[in-house]
This record gives sequence, structure tokens and C-alpha cells, in this order.
Amino acid sequence: MKVKPTRMIHGKTGMLIPSPLCCPSRASILTGKYPHNHHVINNTLEGNCSSLAWQKSQEPQTFPALLKSFGGYQTFFAGKYLNQYGHSDAGGLEHVPPGWSYWVAMEKNSKYYNYTLSVNGKAQKHGADYSRDYLTDVLANRSLDFLQYKSSYQPFFMMVSTPAPHSPWTAAPQYQDRFNDTKAPRDPNFNVHGKDKHWLIRQAKTPMSNSSVQFLDDAFRKRWRTLLSVDDLVEKIVKKLEVRGELENTYIFFTSDNGYHTGQFSLPLDKRQLYEFDIRVPLLVRGPNIKPNQTSQMPVANVDLGPTILDIAGYNVNKTQMDGMSFLPIMVNSSSWRTDILVEYEGEGRNVSDPACPLLGPGVSECFPDCVCEDSYNNTYACVRTVAPSANLQYCEFDDNEVFVEVYNVTADPYQLNNIAKTIEQEVLEKMNHRLMMLQSCSGQTCRTPGVYDRRCILTIKHLDFG
Repeated sequence: MKVKPTRMIHGKTGMLIPSPLCCPSRASILTGKYPHNHHVINNTLEGNCSSLAWQKSQEPQTFPALLKSFGGYQTFFAGKYLNQYGHSDAGGLEHVPPGWSYWVAMEKNSKYYNYTLSVNGKAQKHGADYSRDYLTDVLANRSLDFLQYKSSYQPFFMMVSTPAPHSPWTAAPQYQDRFNDTKAPRDPNFNVHGKDKHWLIRQAKTPMSNSSVQFLDDAFRKRWRTLLSVDDLVEKIVKKLEVRGELENTYIFFTSDNGYHTGQFSLPLDKRQLYEFDIRVPLLVRGPNIKPNQTSQMPVANVDLGPTILDIAGYNVNKTQMDGMSFLPIMVNSSSWRTDILVEYEGEGRNVSDPACPLLGPGVSECFPDCVCEDSYNNTYACVRTVAPSANLQYCEFDDNEVFVEVYNVTADPYQLNNIAKTIEQEVLEKMNHRLMMLQSCSGQTCRTPGVYDRRCILTIKHLDFG
């Protein structure tokens, strides 16, 4: 960032997300719930993304709705909401979700030009003129207007949701020539075969073709370029708060909705996978009573954002059905914390074979030219991610014919090269399976209970044999 927050808590490896896909993850941020409780399973209307059912059952209980109705907050939203927002079968652009005083939401999915906004329920079309239409700048200007004209006598909450760095990766003109020599990171898991992983990973061709590598490097550069305008947006908002004398009394959260892979295990580009590169996102927080430059190793998830913001506003999170916890206590002082977070994803695939990849048969989707497919029906899994002083583990089960299991010791194997499911004691697998089943059926308070590796539990890292 061009303006670096002077007080922050920064998870060293970021924040975990319960589902590595846009709409389910955004729904978790808004509701504080795991996907099995908010029932958004993918980016389609049929998958409950901004559907009428979502609007009826979940939107009235989002944390912004509670801030506005119970806390008297002025609330402002700008940017990408849920992928199917504005769909004619779900109320169109006239629908303004409860809880928002000022609403500037993008119709459907990510664009930078030639898009339509819902401005407090009225359609506003934008073209392709940079000075008037480049979306990241439009969101910045709308945010500054809100800060300028809001009431000084009421607390406020802003949610600025830039599509960048989502495809189509259109950079602002002044940034189109930056990062010309940058390449996607060549970590140890880059362009290697995931031989001990579930079949969708094993079908990737290794080494990748030169064209695939060139494509993902080019995409990586374009994504970085789009983020330079996000830097500008953050800088403008921080400076505006500073000029208005509100910066020192304002909490600022900086994060994202999901991770992204670029060549790991020879998967060209996408998300939807259980590995750290898809389920980790940045998290920076600045605000009152947060000491400068501190790092927390506690496993924070995006279901915790709503409870934390409600806690800051003085609202009792126990009155809600949210699955997450407030991490305000661990930002301002040391505090006990849960050790386990649930990750769950329901795969998508087409009923017919991809014409370019007939040998893979029906059920796959998101296929690249080399017949490397990023998703399938049986790419459906649930994981328990454990982060504790005694353990840093990931345990995953697939809902497929194999009931395939993947287990990783993330301390010893941070790039998740070695699936140790077949080399650890059966007792450990059974305990992790039990904890996973508990989390998959949890709701509200029962999602916040200590994990398998809590000090009060018997199982410890010494039971593990990582070979």
C-alpha cells in the first residue's frame, strides 16, 4: 500500500476462508456463517448466489443489517456484491439488500468497463472512458463522497469491494506497462505433479506446456497491474479519514474473498482447491488500541469478520446465529482461541463431456486447452484446518467413490507436496474425522468450540508419524 497502516495485526500467513470460491466466500463474510449454514454453494443462481431464497433467509441477518438496525450506523457499500446480484429472476437492480444506507453495487460479475451499477436501486450504465468509467476509480470516488457528506453525529461502516484483481485483469492506462518482467512465483509446488492427490489434481499435465506457463505469467502481471489502482483507492480513503480527523478512531480491515493458484501442481489458473494457495488470503487490520506491527498466529477465518465488527460496535455476537468469533480480544491483548476451522466446497461439472476433452468424460468443468480441468462434480470436499502450538495440520475428505483423504503437516511441508494420509496412525485419522463431522454439522455456538488439539484434549502432535 502507498499509505501503510501504522497500527496493524497481520496474520503471518493470512486469513483462512471456508470456501475457495467468490459467492460462497462473500456470503460467509456477510453472514458470519459457514457455507453449510448459509447454503450458498457456488456462483450460480441455482447455487443460491443472490437468489430470492438467500434474500429472504440470510440478508436480513447480515452484520451490516445488524449494524444499521441495532447500532444506528450509516452503512455504505460499493463494488462487487454477490456474483448473480441484479439478475432479473432475483429482483434485478432494484433490489437493495437490507442494512445499507448507501448502495452502489455492480451488476453480476467482475468488469472494469461497460458495466451497470445499482445506485440505491436505480440502474446507472458506464462505458469505456477511463476518466469516467474505470470501476476501481469510480468506487474510490463514491467512497470519498460518502466520507465527505455523511453525518458526523452517527457511526459509520463502509464496505468497498473492488473486483480487482479478478479477470479480465484490465489495468488503468497509466499502469499497463508495469511489472513487465514479473513472473508467477516459482515455489517448490510450481509445475510439479500432484501424484498423491485426488484425481482432479492428478489429471494435470506435467510439465505444463510453454503456452500455459506464458499465459499464467501474463495473467499474474495483469493482476498486479490492476492492484495498483486498488493501492490508489486505499491511499485516498486513508488520507480522507486523516484530513477529517477520523483516522485514529476508525478500524480498517484489508482482505480478500479467496486465494488463487498460478501453476501450483501444474494447475494453470483458478481457485476451488483445498490447498493453502487457494484458502489463504491477506488480512491487515488497523485501529484503536491495536499495537503497531504485531503479528498473530491465531487461525482467523472470514466467518470471524462480521462478529469482530459487531463486537467493535458493541453488539453482543451471542445474540446472533453466526458461526464465527470476534477476534477483537486477540488484537488488543492475548486471549484463548479455537484451533480448528472448517473448509468446504461443492464441486461443479457439466452433464456432457467437454468437446475438447472427450476422454475425461462428463462431470468436469473449467477446462484449459491442454485438457487440464479445474473443477468437477466430485471435487467436493470438507477439511478441518488445525492451527495450534502443537499442530499445524490439514485433514480433508472427498465426497467421491474413493472417499479420498488428504492430510498435510503444514509446518514440515508448507507447500503440501506430501499427502501423509497413509503414513499416520489410524487413531489420528479417526479423531480428525470426528472433528470434521462435528464442524460439518455445527451451527452458531457449536462452531466455536475448541478443536482436537486444544490443550484440554488428549491428542497431541506426538501421536503423529510424518515419516
